[in-house]
Amino acid sequence: MSSAGAVKTRENSRVLDLVYIAIGAALIAVCSWISIPTAVPFTLQTFAVFLVLLLLGGERGTIATLVYVLLGAVGVPVFAGFTGGIGILFGNTGGYIIGFLFTGLIYMLFTRFFKKSRVIKVAALVLGLAVCYAFGTAWFMHVYMKSSGEVGLLTVLGWCVFPFIIPDLLKMALAVVVSKRIESVIR
Repeated sequence: MSSAGAVKTRENSRVLDLVYIAIGAALIAVCSWISIPTAVPFTLQTFAVFLVLLLLGGERGTIATLVYVLLGAVGVPVFAGFTGGIGILFGNTGGYIIGFLFTGLIYMLFTRFFKKSRVIKVAALVLGLAVCYAFGTAWFMHVYMKSSGEVGLLTVLGWCVFPFIIPDLLKMALAVVVSKRIESVIR
C-alpha cells in the first residue's frame, strides 16, 4: 500500500472512530430518557454505558461516555428526565453520572491488560459498577450533608445503591446479550 493509501486509511479509521463515539454518546443520552416507573424510577442509562463499552471497546466507549457527560455539563438535556447542566453534576446524584467514567476506565484497563474474553469484560463491568456506586455514594453523602445535615452510610446505600443493584446487573446481562448479537455488525 502506498503512503497516500495508508494516510487515507488512517483518516477513514479516525472518522469512523468519531462516528462510533458520537453514536455511543447519543445512545447513552436516549437511554437516560427512558424511565421505568417503579417505586424508585430506573433509567436505561447504565444499560447504555455497558452496551457502548462492550461494543466500542474501552477507549472509544469511555470517550463516548465522557462526551455524554460533557454534553450534559454544558446544558444539553441528555441526563435523566431531559435535564442537563453543571448543577446536575454538582447535585446529590451527579457522582453516579461521573462514576460512569470510572466504569469506562476500569473496563479499558481490564481489556487492555487481560485477555479480552467475555468473562474479563463482565468482571470489568462489575468492578466498574462497584466503583461507580462507591464514588457516587461518597459524592452523594458529601453534597447531602452540606445541604441537609448528617446522614448514615447505610441510609444512603438504601436510597442510592441497594434498590439499583439487581436492576443494574440485569441491564448488564442484557447489554452482554445484545452486544454479542450485534458486535459482528460493528466490527
